[in-house]
Amino acid sequence: MGLLVNDILQLEIMKDAMVVAGEDLVQEKEVQWVSAMEMPVESFVRKNEFVLTTAIGCGQNVKEFEKFVQDVIDSEASALAVALGRHIFEIPNEVIEKAHQNHLILIELPWELRFSDIIEEVMLQLNDVNYKESRRSEKVQQELLNLILTETGLTCISNYLYGCIEYPIVITDQIGTIQAQSKDAPNFLEYWRGYAVKGVLPQRKPTLRSSHDPMIQKIQSIYIDEYCILQLPVIQVSGNTLGYLFVILPSEVLLDQFLTQYIVNVLEHAVTTIALWFSRKNAVEEAKSILHDSFVKELTSGEFTSWDSANSRAEIVGYNLNLPYICLIGVPENLKKLFQKNNWDEMAYQQWVDSMIHYIKEEIYYAAQSLNKEVMITYQQEKLIVMIEISLENKKESVTNFLDLVDRRLRSLLPKVVISWGIGNYNEGVLGFKESYQNALTALNISRNKKGIGNRVMYENTRIDRILLTLFQNQEMKEIITATVEPLVEYNKQRNLDLIDTISTYNHYQGNVSKTAKALFLHRQSLLYRLRKIEELTGLSLVDPDDLFLLDLSIKTWKMGQ
Repeated sequence: MGLLVNDILQLEIMKDAMVVAGEDLVQEKEVQWVSAMEMPVESFVRKNEFVLTTAIGCGQNVKEFEKFVQDVIDSEASALAVALGRHIFEIPNEVIEKAHQNHLILIELPWELRFSDIIEEVMLQLNDVNYKESRRSEKVQQELLNLILTETGLTCISNYLYGCIEYPIVITDQIGTIQAQSKDAPNFLEYWRGYAVKGVLPQRKPTLRSSHDPMIQKIQSIYIDEYCILQLPVIQVSGNTLGYLFVILPSEVLLDQFLTQYIVNVLEHAVTTIALWFSRKNAVEEAKSILHDSFVKELTSGEFTSWDSANSRAEIVGYNLNLPYICLIGVPENLKKLFQKNNWDEMAYQQWVDSMIHYIKEEIYYAAQSLNKEVMITYQQEKLIVMIEISLENKKESVTNFLDLVDRRLRSLLPKVVISWGIGNYNEGVLGFKESYQNALTALNISRNKKGIGNRVMYENTRIDRILLTLFQNQEMKEIITATVEPLVEYNKQRNLDLIDTISTYNHYQGNVSKTAKALFLHRQSLLYRLRKIEELTGLSLVDPDDLFLLDLSIKTWKMGQ
């Protein structure tokens, strides 16, 4: 606590001062400023200011004096000291009552006291307090720098800050993943990850504060359960946010009383120190990440021509290539929709996507560790490329168990995220990684075209689909297919009547009109009309096996080529 009103009243110069309102508050109200003020107050009085006045301009007009006092109250001043004897001879009871009701300390001063002498004495006290506060905060700054120079971890830094602030500390990266926490952190931290995924922590929208202190303006407050969480960004000189510092307060703590100049100074030194720690850590991790990502990319694109060159690079990044791997490619399909649904700031979209990919990769690593399997992951062109170790005796079971575990973990953490998976084959040799990647990419494209999003398809189960895809790539076949299917597509555009779905369902039920009508929720006559329209548009007969085969083949091949 800094200088209190009671400390000022104990000064020799204030021995004749008399408190007429708020006497019980003199041990609580802090003073940060002192000034002499007359009407009008406007915005010239600051919070926690000790105000001296002669009440000139009020005279014997009680209403004017009452308005003047109300303005001082609205300014959140600590105390109002009124010199009696020239412009006002006694403070009206109405004014004293107003001061009592609004928790303003009201003081009577003898006219003979010079304001300049009072201000000089108070300023000496304030300067002394500020000097001691400055020395305290400088000591904290020096200690934090020493922790950085000795390459101390963030946990030690958070515990040191806990000792300075006396409330639990949490330090996260820019997406809200906890990097360190002090002792005595509350139990609700086990739900922190869920809050981060939902965008509750860190808070993206600024909290408006009336303070002119630029440091206080950066502080955001989030209320969760019985806690008030103060959030400060850890910012580089370039302006990039590296992470966040959180102070966990009980919700009943008054922020204005907690955020003393000393606390604000400590927080400012803290975020500067943490920024240095993150800059050093990020430089190392970014270099490692680039090495890992580029290695997996080169591996799947077939840039290694020999086992020796691939193995030497693998050793550098900590991978073991002497194990059987299969490539999986996953695409998070609906991140943009989920982000827009929450009405978050579009400027934060890429950062949010990065956080989602981070969490997905974490779950993939966790699933691999749980199954005691090696894994290589990179995220390229909005695709997760995963090389997972398998058992050659039961390849299919290995992949299924792995993806089942990933899906269970993601359903718990990110229940609304939809991911499509393509699963490659196991291929031997250094170029087997490239072949497995291409297999997985083919399976992924077939899965999305044929089944839609959110499914998983194994390359070995796409033989028919690959034949159809190859047919579509033949120019002569493409012309036949287009000539057969195009009239149905155009009719759908003009009449909004999906004849392709109609004939696909008809073929699925092997030409059974009753079952087809029931599946499409149509009357029998409506279905027969559609079937006649298909024959009319395509020039093919649905009772001719060859025509029906051509139509079915054309539609399936056309879908593969989309």
